[in-house]
Amino acid sequence: MSIPGRSLRAIVLIWLAWSVIIIGYMSFAPQRYAPSRADEALSWSANETRRDSLDDNPYLLDPFLNTQAAWDSEYYLSIAQVGYEDPDISTIEVRGETYSKSYAFFPLYPFAMKVLRAPLTLFDMTPIAASTLAGVLVSLLGALAAMVALHDITRDELGEEGGIRTAFMLLIFPASFFFATVYTEGLFVGLAFSSLALMRRRRLIPAAILAMLATWTRAVGGTLIVPLGITWLMMYMQTGADRRGLWLRAPLVALPLVAYGIFRIFNGEPFEVVEVEWFGNRLFDFGMTFDAWGQILTRAQEFPETAAWVALNLGAIIIAVVSLFVGVRRYPMLALFGFVSLLVPLSSGWTGTQSAFRYVLAVPTLWVMLGRFSRSVVFDRAWTTASILLLAMNAFLFSFDFWAG
Repeated sequence: MSIPGRSLRAIVLIWLAWSVIIIGYMSFAPQRYAPSRADEALSWSANETRRDSLDDNPYLLDPFLNTQAAWDSEYYLSIAQVGYEDPDISTIEVRGETYSKSYAFFPLYPFAMKVLRAPLTLFDMTPIAASTLAGVLVSLLGALAAMVALHDITRDELGEEGGIRTAFMLLIFPASFFFATVYTEGLFVGLAFSSLALMRRRRLIPAAILAMLATWTRAVGGTLIVPLGITWLMMYMQTGADRRGLWLRAPLVALPLVAYGIFRIFNGEPFEVVEVEWFGNRLFDFGMTFDAWGQILTRAQEFPETAAWVALNLGAIIIAVVSLFVGVRRYPMLALFGFVSLLVPLSSGWTGTQSAFRYVLAVPTLWVMLGRFSRSVVFDRAWTTASILLLAMNAFLFSFDFWAG
């Protein structure tokens, strides 16, 4: 990928300003007002959002950047500091065997946190504070990489300014606060979008390496094997292609699958047990998924918090799906990856129904579509206003440990 210096400076400065603003807002807003506890958005969320719900969770009690760590953040912080077998992390017992809940999470993000936190421990910081800061920095840097990749992907169609607008759309989506928290979303989109951008440039080797790393960040990264394979085939069919060299590079296409296989060799059984028995996830379990949505929609008729949550999640899914149709002609690889990256988590059972709001962040055609539409001044101002207001609401809820996706 290459990007003109002027555009790169603009993207970096926008990213830097957004990072300071979103973290500052999430720290400042709770000082002024607080939501009424507990959170009734989901059937189980009330029990997890009482005033004393985190009293026995050391990873989510450290005051430093506390508003940037909630829910699954505890697992990443734990793995980064201790590893998968941490006595401070709750366990489940299945068929006489005990499994840490940390096994449901992939290793690259906490490993990157561990590497980055090493120099931070030289300062007067607690180990959890250093890990939290490292996690936020990894997430933010991943988001920056995703912005650069989106600019590279769209500038041929939308120009330099259009590429910057597309990158900006990534930052202001109502779920984009996850890019400034101890969650994998920032690192994943950075790796996945960069891999897709390199595929468009026919740079197969670095694209395959980034796809492998994306797979070690989130399981759905393994679906990058599909656009990688198609990219290789298109290069093979090109007139004058170095087919002998392409055959030598063909094994690279399998790197995402190899990465997933390596993970399953080391963590396979614990990963599957915790995913199925605790988080209620199974690959392409449409029956459980429909049942979960049915229960949530029934609850939405009684609880306004649930109804609002459903509106946000379904709205995000609908917009993402529309973007697949809008972008498939010019960006077939992006649409294909976006479709699979949505289908896998949204058909996996309970977690997919409860976290759809942030899963759409990995759909690259969503940002391309918004970048296109934002050429209209009216759409740009209207979408920006609505999106930032919803972003502020959800960032505030997360900062108070309420369920926000």
